[in-house]
Amino acid sequence: MAEIVYPPVLRTALTAFKLLDLRFRMEGTERIPRSGGAVLVSNHVSYLDFIFAGFAAYPAGRLVRFMAKKEVFDHPVSGPLMRGMHHIPVDRSAGAGAYDAAVRALKDGEIIGNFAEATISRSFTVKEIKSGPIRMAAEAGVPVIPLALWGGQRLWTKGRPRRLLQRHVPITILVGEPMRPGPDDDIAALTGDLRRRMTDLLDEAQRTYPDQRRGVWWQPAHLGGTAPTPEEAAALDAAARPRRE
Repeated sequence: MAEIVYPPVLRTALTAFKLLDLRFRMEGTERIPRSGGAVLVSNHVSYLDFIFAGFAAYPAGRLVRFMAKKEVFDHPVSGPLMRGMHHIPVDRSAGAGAYDAAVRALKDGEIIGNFAEATISRSFTVKEIKSGPIRMAAEAGVPVIPLALWGGQRLWTKGRPRRLLQRHVPITILVGEPMRPGPDDDIAALTGDLRRRMTDLLDEAQRTYPDQRRGVWWQPAHLGGTAPTPEEAAALDAAARPRRE
């Protein structure tokens, strides 16, 4: 497919990273295949995760097609960009169409990006995840690659003001070992395994992060931060759900 929009958007993002002196630590990017389909599954801590997860594939020379909620495509600014980059809209009330489109793209050799938690984690831990990434990979015959992102929440996340011009922020991107689900495998068991892998990667990213201050909002509670606990975060999400709907 023609790539008119994605390359200049990527160049703009890379220029912004350089101007802001974002301090990247990237490990495991050699696990991103240089050809063929794959499902890239990331945790979700910020509104910028699409950019950082896509950046994980940059060393392999790949472009990631993300599955994102339909409302993003309806926006007058982000919509044309998302369509131009050939991302996949997800209507949460009727997700079968997005699932089928993703499987077709995987079979055509694309990398599909997925945030299996569905929404940003307010607790900055890995929430329960959907089985879709495992099912798609099994049907398309491609690997699932877990990914952990950390640091982007300091720039822009749910319930906090945007600080997009903040400089020198460390950003950690860790790519895990691929999983290769088959059509006869236990989907629920593999989904649980994927969540454990994502949790382990995120834990490593958090514990080795260059800035280890305690008592800050962007640290999870179990590491001394003031972010909500998973239970508190679940209550906040439940309270916000009727307003969102």
